[in-house]
Amino acid sequence: MGGIPDKIKQWIEEKKDPRSAHWQGGLEEILNVFLPHMESGKLITVHPLEEDDFPVFMAALEAVDLSPNLHAAFLPPSIARTVTPPESADELQRIDKGKPSYKILIARPGKDLRILCAEISEHAKNPGVDIFQSGALIGTYNYDTPQACIADLTKVIRSHIWEKGTWRRDDYKRYTINWFEKTMDLGKGSVCVREDFSFLHSPTLIKSNRVDAVFTLIYEIFLKRFSDPDDQFKDAVSSIQNIKNKSDRIAQSNKLAEREIIELLSLMRELEIVNFGEFSNTENEQFKKEFSRTVHKIKKHWGHP
Repeated sequence: MGGIPDKIKQWIEEKKDPRSAHWQGGLEEILNVFLPHMESGKLITVHPLEEDDFPVFMAALEAVDLSPNLHAAFLPPSIARTVTPPESADELQRIDKGKPSYKILIARPGKDLRILCAEISEHAKNPGVDIFQSGALIGTYNYDTPQACIADLTKVIRSHIWEKGTWRRDDYKRYTINWFEKTMDLGKGSVCVREDFSFLHSPTLIKSNRVDAVFTLIYEIFLKRFSDPDDQFKDAVSSIQNIKNKSDRIAQSNKLAEREIIELLSLMRELEIVNFGEFSNTENEQFKKEFSRTVHKIKKHWGHP
């Protein structure tokens, strides 16, 4: 199978505008470089951020809602300044050379890969979004301000790059987990989410009910934390594993698992993500059982009795 240069050549042979063909090819090359460090369905910064970069990234993170198999990269000025369209493509020139550029690249994998490039810098002369497929510019959106561009990004993504096909159970789970992780990172309950694609909001997506959905999400978040080598949670688990007295080890193990669950439940309540006051008596009884069962599952996962 040919590489990106071969794709560009083919697009041009198919009478696509050479400028758009080369620009899409260049964007794909950039994403391919960072792909090993990215996580599907999440907006990832591809370079350490400077202090001035954080507000821009956090605004984008809150606004950009991604279906679970999209690849998305946030390019701060240290990287974005080198990512420029062909000089002859006037319609693609959104920021003057030398100005700090902030770009978002989003790709929908597949036979006909579709890629979105957004310029959201305060210094952009024409903030906006361009969408490419098969070497052609298939959509463009221009805005008066970068804030207006960011505010409209999710609508553009859902219209042009969101995965339209049938989702699997794991897709719904990944989408919901990615959204909740953003909610935790930002400490806001206003993070964009498609409630009809989130199993927390629509438990029937995973053939569940709303109490079970709450604890399914909590357990999945725990599994991700436990698999993260940089998460401090693993240090706490290791400390408990080193306790020689079995009774003390069990007590501390219970305490840690319960504390982690309560923290996530409290966050759901504080950010008004789940209205626990709406639960019926039957659901409250199920809640108690699921709480205890999730404590046991967490302890079992890290090898504690």
